[in-house]
Amino acid sequence: MNEQIPVLRDVDGGTAKLMPDVDRERAWLLTVDGAPQSYVDLDAPTRLEFEYAQRLAHVVDCAADEGVPLDLLHLGGGALTLPRYVAATRPGSRQDVVEADRGLLELVAEHLPLPAGSGIEVHGADARAWVEAAPADSADVLIADVFGGSRVPAHLTSVEYARAAERVLRPGGIYAANLADGAPFAFLRSQLATFAAVFGELALIAEPAVLRGRRFGNALLLASHIPIDTAALARRTAADAFPARVEHGPSLTRLIGDATAVRDADAVASPEPPDGAFSVG
Repeated sequence: MNEQIPVLRDVDGGTAKLMPDVDRERAWLLTVDGAPQSYVDLDAPTRLEFEYAQRLAHVVDCAADEGVPLDLLHLGGGALTLPRYVAATRPGSRQDVVEADRGLLELVAEHLPLPAGSGIEVHGADARAWVEAAPADSADVLIADVFGGSRVPAHLTSVEYARAAERVLRPGGIYAANLADGAPFAFLRSQLATFAAVFGELALIAEPAVLRGRRFGNALLLASHIPIDTAALARRTAADAFPARVEHGPSLTRLIGDATAVRDADAVASPEPPDGAFSVG
Protein backbone atom coordinates (compact mmCIF):
# COMPACT_ATOMS: atom_id res chain seq x y z
CA MET A 1 0.00 0.00 0.00
CA ASN A 2 1.33 3.42 -0.92
CA GLU A 3 1.71 5.61 2.16
CA GLN A 4 -0.34 8.79 1.85
CA ILE A 5 0.53 11.96 3.73
CA PRO A 6 -1.84 14.64 5.04
CA VAL A 7 -2.47 17.71 2.89
CA LEU A 8 -2.87 21.09 4.58
CA ARG A 9 -4.02 24.19 2.70
CA ASP A 10 -5.53 27.58 3.40
CA VAL A 11 -8.88 27.88 1.61
CA ASP A 12 -11.48 30.64 1.58
CA GLY A 13 -13.27 29.27 4.66
CA GLY A 14 -10.21 28.57 6.82
CA THR A 15 -7.57 25.84 6.96
CA ALA A 16 -8.49 22.67 5.11
CA LYS A 17 -6.83 19.36 5.91
CA LEU A 18 -7.03 16.11 3.98
CA MET A 19 -6.10 13.21 6.24
CA PRO A 20 -5.57 9.72 4.77
CA ASP A 21 -7.40 6.74 6.20
CA VAL A 22 -4.57 4.44 7.27
CA ASP A 23 -6.74 1.38 6.60
CA ARG A 24 -7.82 2.25 3.06
CA GLU A 25 -5.44 3.26 0.29
CA ARG A 26 -7.50 6.01 -1.39
CA ALA A 27 -9.79 7.19 1.39
CA TRP A 28 -9.60 10.63 2.95
CA LEU A 29 -11.16 12.74 5.69
CA LEU A 30 -11.61 16.43 4.90
CA THR A 31 -11.73 18.93 7.76
CA VAL A 32 -11.90 22.73 7.72
CA ASP A 33 -10.60 24.42 10.87
CA GLY A 34 -10.85 21.07 12.62
CA ALA A 35 -14.53 20.53 11.81
CA PRO A 36 -15.15 17.37 9.76
CA GLN A 37 -16.62 18.15 6.34
CA SER A 38 -16.43 14.98 4.24
CA TYR A 39 -15.13 11.43 4.08
CA VAL A 40 -14.41 10.01 0.62
CA ASP A 41 -13.19 6.60 -0.47
CA LEU A 42 -12.27 6.98 -4.13
CA ASP A 43 -12.30 3.19 -4.59
CA ALA A 44 -15.68 2.72 -2.86
CA PRO A 45 -17.88 5.80 -3.43
CA THR A 46 -20.89 4.13 -1.79
CA ARG A 47 -19.01 3.81 1.53
CA LEU A 48 -20.38 6.60 3.71
CA GLU A 49 -18.77 7.20 7.08
CA PHE A 50 -20.76 10.16 8.41
CA GLU A 51 -24.22 9.42 9.78
CA TYR A 52 -25.80 12.51 8.19
CA ALA A 53 -24.37 11.51 4.80
CA GLN A 54 -25.90 8.05 5.18
CA ARG A 55 -29.27 9.64 5.92
CA LEU A 56 -29.05 11.93 2.92
CA ALA A 57 -28.24 8.87 0.83
CA HIS A 58 -31.38 7.19 2.19
CA VAL A 59 -33.40 10.20 1.02
CA VAL A 60 -31.97 9.86 -2.49
CA ASP A 61 -32.46 6.08 -2.43
CA CYS A 62 -36.17 6.57 -1.60
CA ALA A 63 -36.73 9.37 -4.12
CA ALA A 64 -37.22 7.00 -7.07
CA ASP A 65 -36.98 3.33 -8.01
CA GLU A 66 -33.55 1.78 -7.62
CA GLY A 67 -31.05 2.84 -10.28
CA VAL A 68 -33.32 5.39 -11.99
CA PRO A 69 -31.27 8.48 -13.00
CA LEU A 70 -32.18 11.73 -11.25
CA ASP A 71 -31.39 15.41 -11.64
CA LEU A 72 -29.90 16.70 -8.39
CA LEU A 73 -28.79 20.11 -7.20
CA HIS A 74 -26.35 20.04 -4.29
CA LEU A 75 -25.79 23.23 -2.32
CA GLY A 76 -22.47 22.80 -0.55
CA GLY A 77 -19.78 20.60 -2.02
CA GLY A 78 -17.13 19.55 0.47
CA ALA A 79 -15.31 16.58 -1.02
CA LEU A 80 -18.38 15.65 -3.14
CA THR A 81 -19.22 12.55 -1.11
CA LEU A 82 -22.92 12.40 -1.91
CA PRO A 83 -22.60 13.31 -5.62
CA ARG A 84 -20.09 10.45 -5.97
CA TYR A 85 -22.55 8.12 -4.22
CA VAL A 86 -25.38 9.10 -6.58
CA ALA A 87 -23.16 8.73 -9.65
CA ALA A 88 -22.34 5.17 -8.52
CA THR A 89 -25.88 4.14 -7.54
CA ARG A 90 -27.83 6.00 -10.24
CA PRO A 91 -25.64 6.11 -13.37
CA GLY A 92 -26.76 8.70 -15.88
CA SER A 93 -27.88 11.18 -13.23
CA ARG A 94 -27.18 14.85 -13.85
CA GLN A 95 -25.79 16.65 -10.82
CA ASP A 96 -24.87 20.26 -10.22
CA VAL A 97 -22.79 21.03 -7.14
CA VAL A 98 -22.58 24.62 -5.90
CA GLU A 99 -19.76 25.48 -3.49
CA ALA A 100 -18.79 29.05 -2.58
CA ASP A 101 -15.28 28.14 -1.38
CA ARG A 102 -13.26 28.08 -4.58
CA GLY A 103 -10.06 27.26 -2.73
CA LEU A 104 -11.72 24.14 -1.35
CA LEU A 105 -12.92 23.19 -4.83
CA GLU A 106 -9.37 23.45 -6.15
CA LEU A 107 -8.03 21.28 -3.33
CA VAL A 108 -10.66 18.58 -3.94
CA ALA A 109 -10.20 18.65 -7.71
CA GLU A 110 -6.44 18.25 -7.29
CA HIS A 111 -6.37 15.45 -4.73
CA LEU A 112 -9.79 13.77 -5.05
CA PRO A 113 -10.60 13.99 -8.77
CA LEU A 114 -13.97 12.92 -10.10
CA PRO A 115 -14.07 9.91 -12.43
CA ALA A 116 -14.60 10.58 -16.12
CA GLY A 117 -18.24 10.63 -17.19
CA SER A 118 -19.54 11.12 -13.66
CA GLY A 119 -22.27 13.54 -14.75
CA ILE A 120 -21.22 15.87 -11.91
CA GLU A 121 -20.70 19.57 -12.69
CA VAL A 122 -19.06 21.67 -9.98
CA HIS A 123 -19.66 25.42 -9.75
CA GLY A 124 -17.90 28.01 -7.59
CA ALA A 125 -20.82 30.23 -6.58
CA ASP A 126 -23.04 31.35 -3.71
CA ALA A 127 -25.80 28.81 -3.03
CA ARG A 128 -28.67 31.31 -2.71
CA ALA A 129 -27.65 33.22 -5.84
CA TRP A 130 -27.43 29.95 -7.80
CA VAL A 131 -30.86 28.79 -6.67
CA GLU A 132 -32.45 32.11 -7.58
CA ALA A 133 -30.95 31.95 -11.09
CA ALA A 134 -31.51 28.22 -11.72
CA PRO A 135 -34.21 27.09 -14.18
CA ALA A 136 -37.63 26.34 -12.76
CA ASP A 137 -38.66 22.66 -12.44
CA SER A 138 -35.10 21.52 -13.10
CA ALA A 139 -34.29 19.26 -10.10
CA ASP A 140 -35.76 16.07 -8.72
CA VAL A 141 -33.86 16.48 -5.45
CA LEU A 142 -32.29 19.61 -3.93
CA ILE A 143 -29.83 18.92 -1.12
CA ALA A 144 -28.66 21.80 1.07
CA ASP A 145 -25.56 20.94 3.09
CA VAL A 146 -24.06 24.39 3.48
CA PHE A 147 -22.03 25.42 6.50
CA GLY A 148 -19.94 28.55 6.97
CA GLY A 149 -17.55 27.02 9.49
CA SER A 150 -20.01 25.00 11.58
CA ARG A 151 -23.07 27.20 11.03
CA VAL A 152 -25.77 27.28 8.35
CA PRO A 153 -25.63 30.76 6.75
CA ALA A 154 -28.56 33.05 7.53
CA HIS A 155 -29.47 33.69 3.88
CA LEU A 156 -30.30 29.98 3.48
CA THR A 157 -32.86 29.95 6.31
CA SER A 158 -35.64 32.30 5.15
CA VAL A 159 -39.04 31.82 3.56
CA GLU A 160 -37.80 33.77 0.53
CA TYR A 161 -35.03 31.19 0.11
CA ALA A 162 -37.50 28.34 0.63
CA ARG A 163 -39.70 29.71 -2.16
CA ALA A 164 -36.69 29.93 -4.48
CA ALA A 165 -35.84 26.31 -3.71
CA GLU A 166 -39.43 25.25 -4.33
CA ARG A 167 -39.36 26.92 -7.76
CA VAL A 168 -36.32 24.88 -8.80
CA LEU A 169 -37.86 21.56 -7.77
CA ARG A 170 -40.14 19.57 -10.04
CA PRO A 171 -43.71 19.04 -8.75
CA GLY A 172 -42.84 15.72 -7.11
CA GLY A 173 -39.38 16.82 -6.02
CA ILE A 174 -37.91 16.73 -2.55
CA TYR A 175 -35.85 19.25 -0.60
CA ALA A 176 -33.40 17.95 2.01
CA ALA A 177 -31.36 20.16 4.32
CA ASN A 178 -28.67 19.15 6.79
CA LEU A 179 -29.17 21.33 9.86
CA ALA A 180 -27.60 21.37 13.32
CA ASP A 181 -29.14 22.43 16.62
CA GLY A 182 -29.69 21.48 20.23
CA ALA A 183 -32.40 21.97 22.84
CA PRO A 184 -34.54 24.08 23.05
CA PHE A 185 -34.32 23.93 19.21
CA ALA A 186 -35.13 27.57 18.45
CA PHE A 187 -33.33 27.34 15.10
CA LEU A 188 -34.70 23.94 14.08
CA ARG A 189 -38.26 24.88 15.05
CA SER A 190 -38.00 28.10 13.03
CA GLN A 191 -36.77 26.15 10.00
CA LEU A 192 -39.66 23.70 10.22
CA ALA A 193 -42.09 26.62 10.42
CA THR A 194 -40.38 28.33 7.48
CA PHE A 195 -40.59 25.34 5.15
CA ALA A 196 -44.11 24.50 6.33
CA ALA A 197 -45.11 27.90 5.00
CA VAL A 198 -43.96 26.88 1.50
CA PHE A 199 -44.28 23.09 1.23
CA GLY A 200 -47.24 20.87 1.99
CA GLU A 201 -45.29 17.92 3.44
CA LEU A 202 -42.46 17.87 5.99
CA ALA A 203 -40.40 15.23 7.76
CA LEU A 204 -37.40 15.29 10.09
CA ILE A 205 -34.67 12.68 10.56
CA ALA A 206 -32.50 12.78 13.69
CA GLU A 207 -31.06 10.55 16.37
CA PRO A 208 -33.29 10.12 19.44
CA ALA A 209 -30.64 11.64 21.72
CA VAL A 210 -30.71 14.83 19.65
CA LEU A 211 -34.51 14.97 19.52
CA ARG A 212 -34.69 14.49 23.30
CA GLY A 213 -32.32 17.41 23.82
CA ARG A 214 -29.52 15.33 25.28
CA ARG A 215 -26.92 16.60 22.84
CA PHE A 216 -26.30 19.00 19.98
CA GLY A 217 -26.36 17.29 16.59
CA ASN A 218 -27.48 17.03 12.99
CA ALA A 219 -31.10 16.87 11.85
CA LEU A 220 -32.31 16.45 8.28
CA LEU A 221 -35.28 18.55 7.26
CA LEU A 222 -37.26 17.12 4.33
CA ALA A 223 -39.91 19.07 2.41
CA SER A 224 -42.07 18.26 -0.59
CA HIS A 225 -45.49 18.82 -2.11
CA ILE A 226 -46.23 15.10 -2.25
CA PRO A 227 -46.26 12.65 0.67
CA ILE A 228 -42.75 11.69 1.77
CA ASP A 229 -42.13 7.94 2.04
CA THR A 230 -41.50 8.11 5.77
CA ALA A 231 -42.04 4.36 6.26
CA ALA A 232 -39.23 3.46 3.87
CA LEU A 233 -36.97 6.11 5.39
CA ALA A 234 -37.76 4.88 8.90
CA ARG A 235 -36.77 1.32 7.97
CA ARG A 236 -33.45 2.45 6.54
CA THR A 237 -32.53 4.90 9.30
CA ALA A 238 -33.47 2.39 12.02
CA ALA A 239 -31.00 -0.09 10.53
CA ASP A 240 -28.04 2.32 10.57
CA ALA A 241 -25.13 1.87 12.95
CA PHE A 242 -26.42 4.97 14.74
CA PRO A 243 -30.19 4.59 14.38
CA ALA A 244 -32.33 7.66 13.73
CA ARG A 245 -36.03 8.40 13.97
CA VAL A 246 -38.24 9.88 11.27
CA GLU A 247 -40.70 12.42 12.63
CA HIS A 248 -43.70 13.72 10.67
CA GLY A 249 -47.31 14.77 11.11
CA PRO A 250 -48.51 15.56 14.66
CA SER A 251 -45.08 15.09 16.27
CA LEU A 252 -43.61 17.76 13.97
CA THR A 253 -46.57 20.06 14.64
CA ARG A 254 -45.86 19.74 18.35
CA LEU A 255 -42.16 20.44 17.80
CA ILE A 256 -42.88 23.57 15.75
CA GLY A 257 -45.18 24.87 18.50
CA ASP A 258 -45.44 28.64 18.30
CA ALA A 259 -42.40 29.09 16.00
CA THR A 260 -43.02 31.29 12.97
CA ALA A 261 -41.55 31.48 9.48
CA VAL A 262 -38.29 33.40 9.15
CA ARG A 263 -37.99 36.23 6.65
CA ASP A 264 -34.78 37.61 5.12
CA ALA A 265 -34.99 40.69 7.33
CA ASP A 266 -34.73 38.68 10.56
CA ALA A 267 -32.85 35.55 9.43
CA VAL A 268 -29.92 34.37 11.54
CA ALA A 269 -27.33 31.64 11.12
CA SER A 270 -27.71 28.35 12.96
CA PRO A 271 -26.23 28.30 16.46
CA GLU A 272 -22.54 27.82 17.13
CA PRO A 273 -21.97 24.19 18.15
CA PRO A 274 -20.65 23.65 21.68
CA ASP A 275 -16.96 22.87 21.95
CA GLY A 276 -16.21 19.37 20.75
CA ALA A 277 -19.61 18.76 19.16
CA PHE A 278 -18.18 18.07 15.70
CA SER A 279 -14.41 18.43 16.01
CA VAL A 280 -11.87 15.70 15.31
CA GLY A 281 -8.30 15.28 16.41
